[in-house]
Amino acid sequence: QVQLVESGGGLVQAGGSLRLSCAASGRAFSRHAMGWFRQAPGREREFVAAITWSGGRIHYADSVKGRFSISRDTANNTVYLQMNSLKPEDTAVYYCAADRKLRLVVVTSAREYDYWGQGTQVTVSS
Repeated sequence: QVQLVESGGGLVQAGGSLRLSCAASGRAFSRHAMGWFRQAPGREREFVAAITWSGGRIHYADSVKGRFSISRDTANNTVYLQMNSLKPEDTAVYYCAADRKLRLVVVTSAREYDYWGQGTQVTVSS
């Protein structure tokens, strides 16, 4: 079992930056692929970024490519999402998720993830 707690959300002006953190507790965090998803009001949850359990593969949604960066600190059981050049359309609740299957590739479907955090709100003002 893995518990996930996100932090770092908040209100920022367009063009600004935020760094989200996802702290994981429980065993075998290092063997879980990690993903970030977001959900805006009235919209479905969408994939943002993911990193394999080894850190060897990373994938981003086209909408955030070049602006967001995902990383993981296995020693501290934490995954990060650095968000730069934020836009109003990035406003959403951001969730981190863990996939316990030892895949060699990144998965972008929310259905493939086994554990979820409670989410953190990111609001970007214009």
